[in-house]
Amino acid sequence: MSTLIDIQAQIKKLQKQESDIKSKDFDRTRLDILEKMQAFGITLKDLQGDQTRGPKVPRSNNGAAGKSTATKKISGGSKKSRAGIPVAAKYRGPQGESWSGRGLMPRWLKALTADGKTKDDFEIKSEG
Repeated sequence: MSTLIDIQAQIKKLQKQESDIKSKDFDRTRLDILEKMQAFGITLKDLQGDQTRGPKVPRSNNGAAGKSTATKKISGGSKKSRAGIPVAAKYRGPQGESWSGRGLMPRWLKALTADGKTKDDFEIKSEG
């Protein structure tokens, strides 16, 4: 019969084994991930991407020989995001609803398009 001290010693030994295995696997896994990121041109921004925009479209590697594509793209900076900048309405619904055309299609427009209408039927025509 095992005593509490024996069980605690076994736990300590198993935790040490777990730590050793994680350490070895961590380095191997990290290198594998970096290789795949470079091969596919994946950046950290791609991994942290906006979940509301849908799936990312794969990009070509642009032949960046010898230099890590992931590192180059991360450090190179990018266009400023336009998120949060208000824009004029592009579509207006029969009850006065409006939509800029950005983001997900609103429910009122989804319902109307499901009934056979098109988005163009609700486009706000510019005066001019």
